[in-house]
Formats: sequence, C-alpha cells, structure tokens
Amino acid sequence: MSYSSSATATGAQEGAQSKRGFWSSRLAFILAATGSAVGLGNIWKFPYITGENGGGAFVLVYLICIAVVGIPIMMAEVLIGRRGGHSPVNSLRQITQRDKLNPAWKWVGAIGVLAGFLILSFYSVIGGWALSYVGTSAAGQFSGQTADAVGGIFSGLLSDPMTLLSWHTLFMALVMVVVARGVSSGLERATSILMPGLFVLLLIMVGYAMTSGHFGEAVSFLFQPDFSKLTTSGVLVALGHAFFTLSLGMAVMMAYGSYLPKNVSIAKASVTVSVMDTGVALLAGLAIFPIVFANGMEPGAGPGLIFQTLPLAFGQMPMGTLFGTLFFVLLVFAAWTSGISLLEPLVEWLEEQKGMNRTVSTLIAGLVCWVLGIASILSLNLWSDVAPLGMFAMFEGKTIFDLLDYLTANILLPLGGLLVAVLVGWFMSKQALQNELSLSEGGFNLWYNTLKFITPVAVLVVFLYNLS
Repeated sequence: MSYSSSATATGAQEGAQSKRGFWSSRLAFILAATGSAVGLGNIWKFPYITGENGGGAFVLVYLICIAVVGIPIMMAEVLIGRRGGHSPVNSLRQITQRDKLNPAWKWVGAIGVLAGFLILSFYSVIGGWALSYVGTSAAGQFSGQTADAVGGIFSGLLSDPMTLLSWHTLFMALVMVVVARGVSSGLERATSILMPGLFVLLLIMVGYAMTSGHFGEAVSFLFQPDFSKLTTSGVLVALGHAFFTLSLGMAVMMAYGSYLPKNVSIAKASVTVSVMDTGVALLAGLAIFPIVFANGMEPGAGPGLIFQTLPLAFGQMPMGTLFGTLFFVLLVFAAWTSGISLLEPLVEWLEEQKGMNRTVSTLIAGLVCWVLGIASILSLNLWSDVAPLGMFAMFEGKTIFDLLDYLTANILLPLGGLLVAVLVGWFMSKQALQNELSLSEGGFNLWYNTLKFITPVAVLVVFLYNLS
C-alpha cells in the first residue's frame, strides 16, 4: 500500500471529502455503530463464555471491563474519525500533520482496515452458515432429530464446499449492496431497519424462553454472582470480550466517526452504543439459557451451542420450527450489520485515495474479500490438513480459517486498540481532545486518565495472555 502525499493524492482526498455524506442524526450514528458492535459475538460467543466462566460473576466483571476498556477506546476511535474527517488512514495522516506527530502513526489506521478486511473474509463464511440454517430450520429439518442427526446436518454443511460457497456469496452480496449505496441510502437506511428488527426478534425470543419453565434459573445464572467460579482466566476472557465486542481495533468506529456531525456528543453516543451492545448480549443470554436448561444441556457448551445444541433443542420444543427460524433470522441480522461495517473502512479509503466512485470501490473490496473467503471455506474441508504457518509453534495445526481468526483476534485487534489508546492518551493535543469531546472538566479528566493509564495496561495484558 502506498500513501503518497503528492498533490494528486491530496486533490483526490479533498474531492472525496467534499462528496462524503454524514449521519442524519445522533440516532442514525447510534444505530449504525450498535449494528457494527452487535454481531455474532453477542448472540453466539457471549452466552457460551458466560456459561464457561460461572455466570453472574463473569457478567459483573465484563461490565466493569466495558467501562474501563470498551468505552474509552470507542470514544478515542470516534474522535479520531471525526477530527480527521477522512478514512481511518487519511484521518490519522491529517491529525499527525496538525499535531506535528510522527507520520508513522497513520499505520494504526492501516492495521485496523486490514484487520476488518481479514475478519470479513471468514466472518462472511459464518454468516453464510446462519443464512443456511434459516432455510434448514424453516423446512423443519431439526424437528424430532437426535443429537447425532443435528450434528450431522452441521458437519454435512461444512464438508460441502460448493454449498458453503453459495451461502458465502449470498452473504457478501448482501453486504456489498448496502455499502455500495453510501452513507445515507445504504448504511443508515439498512441499520435503521435491521437494528429495530433485531431488537424485536430478540424480545420475541426472550418471551418464548419465558415459557420454558426455566427462565428464573437463567436469570439467576446470568445475574447472581458466584465468585468462587470466577478464575483469573475468566477475568481475562471478560476483558478480551469487552474489547472485541464493540468493534474496536478494526477502524470501524474511526470510519463511522468520520461521518459524525460536530454537534453530536461523542461521549453520550459511545456510552449509548456500549449500553445497547451489552443489553443485546444479556438479552441473548436470557433467550438462550432457558432453552438450554429446559433441555438438560450444558450452558458452557462452546461454539457448537448455536449450530448444534440450540437446533437440537428447537427440534424438541413446541413451535420450535417457528422460533428456531426466527432465531437464525436474528443471527443473520446481527452478522449482516457487522459485515457492512467491516467493509466500510476499506471502501472509504479506496474512494479517497484512488478516486473511485462508491460502486466501483465496493465491488473491488468486496470481490477481493470474497476470494479470500474461499480459502477459509476450503480449509473446512478439502484443505483441512493445510496449515500455512505450521512451521511456527504458535500456529501449529491452524488451518487458514483458524489462522485468520487467530491473527486478527489475538494480534491485529489488540495491537490496534493499544496503539489508539497510546496515541490519543499520550501524543495528541490535549486541548484538541477537549474541544472535540466538549465534556465537563471532571468528565474529560475521568476519560483521559482512564484511557492514558488504565486502558493500555488492560489491553496489553489481554494481548500478552492471548499470545501465551
């Protein structure tokens, strides 16, 4: 990648800036940012890591971690985007010039854009699984099935590269259609429909779970702390998930922040997004755990909880076909809104740096991502024994799918988040930060000192723990 500072590049950036859109309101930004944050991690990962780590005590630690890691970094990323007014890379270029900082800081944006792009390549494959399960559930294929039969449906899907390719293609097409339409007609319009729809579906699922007879057990499991079950490892998992669940370290919030009008409070918007994201994760737990308990299943069943355990439960329950289908539609909505946000930073950069129009830049970014996704698909079947970096101990036995997941989650995202915290907390102009945030002195100092002293240490701990 070349980031020339020539007059040609500058002219292209200025032209892009003059044509760029903005969120029509604070609500539009909140829905879009929440759509990015709410993804498979909320519906799929949060319930099972809560199950693995003892329930209520884990949730309490997780909420503390959101406050000391998630919200400070989100505010910092949105601030960078709005102050720079460009794509993540070019926003950081603008900021380094204004504040007379080392121009190498622009690579923080490049790390985020790359991370989001790599994540989308395999995230789209998982989104394809959810799309596939909508049809499978609607056709009643889980009804009355045994655990082996339900497991066979999932393993059959993973072993068929052409079927996976079809669903991966459909998911990427859904993402590209929205992104190609721009900020107001694409991102804003889609999230204004999908996010309320997601909340309605989730509340319906919680209502259904209330009829299972085990709702009280689920509430106790989620909200009654039992610190005897919380280990050091569990605390680090909570810290890591608090960071990853808000789409931090992948340049998304910088890109979305660049479309944020100056009259919108970054602090209030970031807190609202964090609260809504956490609310979805807790509601997902209330929707899933009663069904798990009603069927005598383990709440810490791991990733298979969504694609094997729950389909088995829906197949045994009254109206299971209907509510199983609604659940997977919910999963598709969550994946779709996140997929849109993962593609946006690269498309925004192509528009600015290469002078491409929105449709062309989306087509190029989307197709390259789609091609990379094929490698992840093949790693689930035909290339399942291929470990590209297997000569290194830390990557031993990791397929392409596993490798992309590991590199992004354990290296690129925490590295990006750590660098953002250090850049904003230690190097950017404090006066410029105060002007951008418009907080009271006490509120600003709380955010600034947390970001400067506490957040980097917490992210560094997660970083080193994940690499160990």
